[in-house]
Amino acid sequence: MARLTTHVLDVANGLPAAGVALDLYFLEPGEEGTRRLLRQTVTGADGRCDRPLLEGQSLPRGTYEIVFHVGRYFRAIGAAVPDPAFLDQVPVRFGVADPEGDYHVPLLVAPWGYSTYRGA
Repeated sequence: MARLTTHVLDVANGLPAAGVALDLYFLEPGEEGTRRLLRQTVTGADGRCDRPLLEGQSLPRGTYEIVFHVGRYFRAIGAAVPDPAFLDQVPVRFGVADPEGDYHVPLLVAPWGYSTYRGA
């Protein structure tokens, strides 16, 4: 079964980031800048979503983008965030080349920086 999952870790506080809103988009091929919203969700207490962002027999091959609303998260937990926040929305754009693959796209984030990778 093909899957796309994510989780968010708050590296500034050493905790899973609970309550981070995120949007998943598919970028339409051949249409510059056209994104199709696939799902909106929020991370739970463990920094993960309640279910995979996508799952099924296969995932459409192409380019996806997850937009993590981290500025809202840091303000909600009382972090010292300027207005405007240095990081408000973090877009992570990635490709799905293997339609039967298992894709995990984690975000490690602090108010001043972030990192991502393809996890397992």
